[in-house]
Amino acid sequence: METSMIRNVAFISHGGAGKTSLIEAVLYNTGATQKIGNIESGTSVMDFDQIEIERKFSINAKVASVTWNKNLLNIIDTPGYTNFLHETKCALSAVDGAVIIASAITGVKAETIRVWQYAEEYNLSKLIFINKMDKERADFYNALGDIEKAFGIVPLPIFLPIGKESSFKGIIDLVRMKALIYPAEPTAQYTIEDIPEDLLSEAEFHRQKLIEAVSETDDNLIEKYLEGAEFTETEIRKGLREGVVTKRFVPVFCGSAIKNIGSKLLLEGIIDYLPSPLQKEAAFAIDDHSGEPVDVTAEDKEFSAYVFKTFADPYAGKLTIFRVYSGSIKNDTSIYNVNKKEYEKITQLFILQGKNFVKCDTLTAGQIGMTTKLKYTETFDTLSSDVDPVTFPAVTLPEPVISFSITPKSKEDEDKVSSALQKLMEEDKGLKLRRDDKTGDLLLSGMGQMHIEIVADKLLKKFNVHVELNTPKVPYMETIKIKSNGQGKYKKQSGGKGQYGDVWLELSPLERGAGFEFEDRIVGGVVPRNFIPAVEKGVIEAAQEGILAGYPMVDFKAALYDGSYHSVDSSEMAFKIAASMAFKKIAAEAKPVILEPIMVIDVYAPEQYVGAIVGDLNSRRGRVTNVEPQTTGQHISAAVPMAEILKYAPDLRSMTGGHGMFTMEFSHYEELPTHLATKLINEKKD
Repeated sequence: METSMIRNVAFISHGGAGKTSLIEAVLYNTGATQKIGNIESGTSVMDFDQIEIERKFSINAKVASVTWNKNLLNIIDTPGYTNFLHETKCALSAVDGAVIIASAITGVKAETIRVWQYAEEYNLSKLIFINKMDKERADFYNALGDIEKAFGIVPLPIFLPIGKESSFKGIIDLVRMKALIYPAEPTAQYTIEDIPEDLLSEAEFHRQKLIEAVSETDDNLIEKYLEGAEFTETEIRKGLREGVVTKRFVPVFCGSAIKNIGSKLLLEGIIDYLPSPLQKEAAFAIDDHSGEPVDVTAEDKEFSAYVFKTFADPYAGKLTIFRVYSGSIKNDTSIYNVNKKEYEKITQLFILQGKNFVKCDTLTAGQIGMTTKLKYTETFDTLSSDVDPVTFPAVTLPEPVISFSITPKSKEDEDKVSSALQKLMEEDKGLKLRRDDKTGDLLLSGMGQMHIEIVADKLLKKFNVHVELNTPKVPYMETIKIKSNGQGKYKKQSGGKGQYGDVWLELSPLERGAGFEFEDRIVGGVVPRNFIPAVEKGVIEAAQEGILAGYPMVDFKAALYDGSYHSVDSSEMAFKIAASMAFKKIAAEAKPVILEPIMVIDVYAPEQYVGAIVGDLNSRRGRVTNVEPQTTGQHISAAVPMAEILKYAPDLRSMTGGHGMFTMEFSHYEELPTHLATKLINEKKD
């Protein structure tokens, strides 16, 4: 396949706008499928994962490679719900263009704005398709206004609808200035007629806008426009391509994916207007030998490829999906993983058509393909020739926003859960797993509650591992507020050798975050040197259980300043027990308090939601520290107790209609208010 005939494109939007249905129509129109797959009935070629079939929406990014009119299209279907937009960002790193689907009913939602920003980040050329023109409350011009407002662009319609809702029956082609009338059956075939009289003035208005935009792409066309001369169809299409490739404007298509109206025109538009890999700007990489930046183009001879997705398949093993940026790769060859500094054996190459894998012998520059059972390679790795190796930068993903404590249901599940989670984290880079040192919880973090719940579902369906999800424990601490001292004496005589340990300790508070200090003030050998480490150990172990509610005590100093011993009965164990007794007695008299973790949270949202967000943060005992304008809204910074925002993600989404996002990280510990501390202590006693 010649590189100039390849188009790599991702379909992106909010969930429910019809991405997958539109791709199903495109696959049918190219002859890749015999009938249009349907999400509701579970016959979709793209949403083939069992969980996707059950939930009826996309969770993973999937690739469909199809040929049409001697062109190769690699189409990536992407998730549209907030919990899975990190998958969409990964997919956008591997394409040259994007089709943004807007709903004629709901227009542009927060998720669509987010993925538009991702497409901007990767400097992609774009087309827009306004879908669901046949549905109740569909309004093309409302959606067009929504697009202009949300994306900050002047959209350029090149097609207009004929009718709407149940009367939607065709499209006005502004390039040909003809009406395309479709039959009731979803065949994508149409008859060409004159534009209806009642729509002619609207069509002429938008045709003029189209001609103005196209004229600005070429000096000759500007001259022709100023002279009032007519543009040929060829000149308009050439100008549209130039404008899209250079990102001067974004053409707008319209139709109905379910009725297969407009989908074939979009297919033609992808080929006619979006750039081939040869027309895309050079890919940024780092030379592995020199560490210097280099540009990689599709015309370079040495092989290089970027892994943007892996799947953990219980039967086929690891599936590695990659974009070839330069050179070519064949079956039964060895390649170099630049990130891992290891060689990998390529035994079999595939191109993908949703759930179907088609064997191939070679993949060349610009193509997207897959291989299996690579030993070292993970998502975001670079595969390269070892002659002139380069590294492509990894995708920068948003930080997880919610964590759950994950508990295996049985011993058998406990043995399998770690390896299963590792495989899922290889395929889903939006997940993070860690053991909380303070609470002992195994914490799984992700992009939302649904994200974590689906991981638990995958553990069961893919690996037969049963787990329970719980809100993680808040890692409270205890400390003391005043200095105090006292004695701990352990004496036991029960026949034979006894036990004797006697210590005098002074406990004093340290500044927040200082941890624990131990000071040896013994003089004159009243406590032998060999027993002093046992005293320190006894204090440390007792401090782990706290005084008030069983939380570890921190930020204090323990000084051993006196004591006594018995030449026969004293032992390390006796002094350890004596130190523990002394600690518990003295700490209880040193005004112990409970400390809670405070998080720094940064919220980003449109200006109209600032008042609600600030009020909500205040109600959570938060302290707003800063509100500053951003290009797309406002940035609110605050310090909030962890206990108050364990499930902040769904609350913020509800509060802002999905338009808000946030990041947070641990800051410091502060004293828990007395009434909340009393409640916590009573709960622990119960």
